Amino acid sequence: MRVYSKSDIGLKRNSNQDYCKTGVFPDGAAWAIVCDGMGGANGGSTASSVAAETITSKLAEGYRSDMTDEQIHCLMSDAVAHANKTVYDIALNDAYLYGMGTTVVCAVVKKDKIYVLHAGDSRAYLYDGSVLRQITTDHSVVQEMVAAGQITPEEARNHPRRNLITRALGIEPELKTDYNTESFNEHSQLLICTDGLSNYVTQESMLDFIRNSSADELTDKLIESAKELGGGDNITAAIIVGGGA
Repeated sequence: MRVYSKSDIGLKRNSNQDYCKTGVFPDGAAWAIVCDGMGGANGGSTASSVAAETITSKLAEGYRSDMTDEQIHCLMSDAVAHANKTVYDIALNDAYLYGMGTTVVCAVVKKDKIYVLHAGDSRAYLYDGSVLRQITTDHSVVQEMVAAGQITPEEARNHPRRNLITRALGIEPELKTDYNTESFNEHSQLLICTDGLSNYVTQESMLDFIRNSSADELTDKLIESAKELGGGDNITAAIIVGGGA
């Protein structure tokens, strides 16, 4: 497994409220965490960094090479729940940070399987060697409108309410997350990103970049494309690559 990541402030923000952590466990399993903070420059940055660092610490403490699928799920759920409480408690005790929160995508790739847990509108996409699929569902107002047939996915990308999310880490004492697993082969690539990328670069363009870029240059190309198309938000991308990709 190889892991690559990059975060960029974009062209119109005064600070970067995204935060990303990646790594590889001793047994070769890879992991990545992407967070997109909200709540003012200081609040958003604090929420995303505290969440990502807390989850990283809990994964490092609890991960074992012989864990079952259910144990990995429990480890990820517990890590995100702990991060949620940590961010919530900080905000509750600091008026300056009150109301801060962050999206979260936490992924572990072990051998031939992906484990993904998320809340908010940061996304995970899976390239299986031929096609690219979004494997998370946004927790957002516009996604609910798409699901109800009120707008199309294309309209959602430019909708004035596209930044309103319905779940975020740190806002409430408890956080509801979605969890799913997918198969992963030696040609697979897992892309995790904030909406600073997905709101500007289409899925078709992402696929084109994946097919025509080496893994170590892909994050740079994706971020530069988002900036060329407007760069109105912070942009973060993390990629986990199989051995044959």
